[in-house]
Amino acid sequence: MKTVSFENLKDKTCVITGGGGVIGQALAKGIASVGIKIAILDIAEDAANKAAESIRNEFGVEAIGVKADVLSIESMKEAYAKVISELGQVDFLINGAGGNSPKATTSLEFIDEGSDLAETFFGLDIAGFDWVFNLNFKGTIIPTMVIAEDMVKKKQGTILNISSMNAFRPLTKIPAYSAAKASINNFTEWLSVHLAKSNVRVNAIAPGFFVTNQNRFLLYDEQTNELTPRGKKILDGTPMGKFGEVEDLVGTTLYLLSDLSRFVTGVVIPVDGGFNAYSGV
Repeated sequence: MKTVSFENLKDKTCVITGGGGVIGQALAKGIASVGIKIAILDIAEDAANKAAESIRNEFGVEAIGVKADVLSIESMKEAYAKVISELGQVDFLINGAGGNSPKATTSLEFIDEGSDLAETFFGLDIAGFDWVFNLNFKGTIIPTMVIAEDMVKKKQGTILNISSMNAFRPLTKIPAYSAAKASINNFTEWLSVHLAKSNVRVNAIAPGFFVTNQNRFLLYDEQTNELTPRGKKILDGTPMGKFGEVEDLVGTTLYLLSDLSRFVTGVVIPVDGGFNAYSGV
């Protein structure tokens, strides 16, 4: 039996979309720490370049920042061509671009007698739904369409999607985000079957509750920096009693990219401090 390690990942190449964000950067650094070359794609070019520079300085691996719009096939093709030119063939794709919008978030958790319906589902801006669905779902499909075709041709590659705990247990207030992430789970399973005979694996991780730029306004009061009632409810429902740290996602990510999971495809692994397993009783 071979020694268990991530040695087989060294000198391979990974593309991560949304790599300039909080979770994206943490995953990129974890990936770089085992010697993987990395292309950080982000619509914010400065964020992508800064993240790549930080990785080069800290880990001494090849890393590039590339401006890319995950909702544009043309933009993704341009970005992919640059990656191929500078880093060579791509072995791994992490679809990390995603997020929520206040426009698709209700003010109230429940409709009670006397509720202002403008603060409920009925007052949501449909443009907010469009934005959330496009970024999370189409923003996963389009990069996969552009990059995974070469994986199929060479019969080797791994795709990792970023789902969410909301896909398993939809939270109040965020119907668009919960539904969009549920679509990621379904797509992960569907694509894993579609590509299975091509030796391309497709899996996902479902982070529990991590504080990011997109959800901070829901978890902490902007004035006092104290937990909001919602933030407190989340911690009460998390057996480990804390929010995750983005570095907690790295181990599962490396496992799913490596040969340690070579017979694993079509799964969505929660990384959630026990939230999904806890009934509240």
